[in-house]
Amino acid sequence: MAPRNQPTARQVRLGVELRKLRDAAGMSARQVAGLLSSTSAQMSQVESGLSGVSEHRVRRLAELYACADTALVEALVVMATDRTRGWWEEYRDVLPSAFLDLAELEHHGRSIQVIGTSHVPGLLQTEEYARAVFSYWVPEFTSGEVEPRVAHRMRRKAILERCPYEVVLHEPVLRTRVADRSVARAQLATILQESERPNVTVRVIPFDTDGFAGASTSLLCVGGSVAALDTVQRDTPYGTALLDDAAQLLKMRTLFRKVESASLDPLKSRDFIHRLAKEL
Repeated sequence: MAPRNQPTARQVRLGVELRKLRDAAGMSARQVAGLLSSTSAQMSQVESGLSGVSEHRVRRLAELYACADTALVEALVVMATDRTRGWWEEYRDVLPSAFLDLAELEHHGRSIQVIGTSHVPGLLQTEEYARAVFSYWVPEFTSGEVEPRVAHRMRRKAILERCPYEVVLHEPVLRTRVADRSVARAQLATILQESERPNVTVRVIPFDTDGFAGASTSLLCVGGSVAALDTVQRDTPYGTALLDDAAQLLKMRTLFRKVESASLDPLKSRDFIHRLAKEL
């Protein structure tokens, strides 16, 4: 297959998982290439996501690596053969690739878990809230840069129609006014409205909660078709990072449950948000 110029995060992840299987089998890229009548360079391209791989090749590699996890192999086959061109492709060359990768990640996800301690998470934001957030960027975006970002974020929200979504919000997220009172009021109303969906769970951690030291904790965890394909997105000073290492994933799952345990239950959280809205 011809090399790709800009592999997506999903394509890169497929290569990463194939490399993990090879490493677990204790085989070098040169050894595997020899068994497949291929080259080390071609193996490198596959494992870096720069080159596609066929269903037959994925199954052959799994066989060589003695991978007994059939569910994982089937999931990798789906990733290798997927030719989906989702709505996010409309924004290629318009927005940074991280925006497209996140939308694709959510599209294929089986569940989404979020901890929000600074802003309302994107999937719950109103258009006005999102516009205020993007307009505050430094260096400042032009309107031609802000509006595609807002539109992209609003289109991502469609995933809430089907995907299980759990979010834990620290009280400052609900109280911070990124714009004026009307925007804040509409944002709280939207969170309450979305929380009525059977697949959406919203929890709140009030200021006066004892024993909560995770006020700086923010993360987004998207569940894959198998647990090994879960992905965590975390913000860094240099942009966003996607984590896929098994130890990192375990740490982030544990972190989410720890933060969740400090929150109010969903019913009390709704009551809490209702009270904040009345203050506006």
